[in-house]
Amino acid sequence: MSLPADGRTPPAPRALHRLFNLQPGELAPVLIAALFFFCVLTALMLLRPARDALGMERGIDSVRWLFIGTALVTLAVNPLFGLIVSRLRRLQFIGTTYGFFVASLVGFWALLVFAPGAIGQRSGQVFYVWFSVFNLFVTMVFWALLADRFTPDQGKRFFALISVGGTLGAIFGPWLTSRLAEPLGTPSLLLVAGGFLLIAVLAAWALMRVATDRASQAGSVASARDPSERIGGSAWAGIRAVFRSPYLSGIAGYVLLMTVVATFIYFTRLQMVAAVADDTDTRAAILGNIDMWTQVAVLVLQLTLTGQIVKRFGLGVALAILPIATAIGFVGLAIYGSFVVLVLLEATNRAVQRGITRPAREALFTVVDREDKYKAKAFIDTFVYRAGDVVGAQTEGALGRLGLALGGLVSVVVPLALAWAALAVWLGRAQGQRAEVQRGLAPGVRQAQDGPRSGASP
Repeated sequence: MSLPADGRTPPAPRALHRLFNLQPGELAPVLIAALFFFCVLTALMLLRPARDALGMERGIDSVRWLFIGTALVTLAVNPLFGLIVSRLRRLQFIGTTYGFFVASLVGFWALLVFAPGAIGQRSGQVFYVWFSVFNLFVTMVFWALLADRFTPDQGKRFFALISVGGTLGAIFGPWLTSRLAEPLGTPSLLLVAGGFLLIAVLAAWALMRVATDRASQAGSVASARDPSERIGGSAWAGIRAVFRSPYLSGIAGYVLLMTVVATFIYFTRLQMVAAVADDTDTRAAILGNIDMWTQVAVLVLQLTLTGQIVKRFGLGVALAILPIATAIGFVGLAIYGSFVVLVLLEATNRAVQRGITRPAREALFTVVDREDKYKAKAFIDTFVYRAGDVVGAQTEGALGRLGLALGGLVSVVVPLALAWAALAVWLGRAQGQRAEVQRGLAPGVRQAQDGPRSGASP
């Protein structure tokens, strides 16, 4: 972004810089990253209704088994993704990942259009698992690129602002579905989603071009190497790194606890909605209202509080808000047991998770080396995330079979939330220490620290 000849920032951008805590030259990368995330979330939300409908065809218990299938598939895919990351340059493996999912969407579209008789429960379950893997990988690649392009300080200041693009996409996607489903037909929505993914690849290319110089000026570890280089290393490096590094293990533990508790809320919602509404239309309306107000709350948090919370109190407090809010919500639900309290619990949990926790959690990866940003992050954001779903679903089901139900869940959630909050505070401190070390390193040392691991291509 060029400045006027007198070196002063124009009035409009200057106001935006003050309002959103941006420095000169940062507005363009933030807008491109927000567009990138908008396209990703629009594509996801276009497809989500079809995923949920197909997954519920055989009842709630079948969803628990689909969670297991999804976790196993993500575990199997991680070494393949690690191999792609090792062999290809960054824009190449980003394009390959997104291109694979676009090709898959075209394949599902062809199946729906040319062989509708082949669509059954089994193919519906395949689509459910595929979408769940797709959902995690396309968002993981987005956040990995952001952690790679921006410095730790930048991550703290405007990851929440960039997340606004995703929230707008999460709102726009369902709206677009409602507008296009009848005139184009449901199969065509798959092609529309594929189109948004292709735009996302273009946004990734633009982001790498405009963010490289900015990150390099800031002395970022992420930009110490030539962006055209291959990352190299082993296909299994990310999995090994998570178990060897206390910091990465801590992030994995945080994600695991978060998804376990979120799954408790998910199945509690399914059961309570089923109890208060007998017909599908009423249930859909209830769930739609929850989603709508949650998105509004997320947008408000991202535009107002998240950046201020991180700036004033640090990442540890931002990460600890979710476990504390969840524990309080479950205690309230156990005391009152009303559907209204459940709605408040879920809306609060999802709003805090998306509006505060997610940007803060992604900032944790700005202080790890480039290989871990993609490989270790892929393992954490896919397999560990889905493993939490499996543990949560099976635990909730076991408590229900024992007749403990909500009271049993509270006795599990509260201790988990305390451990979860303590881990959040530790991660915030560890991230700050790593960021201080990186700021104190000389450029030559930074380059050596982020240099190729064994097996990296020159």
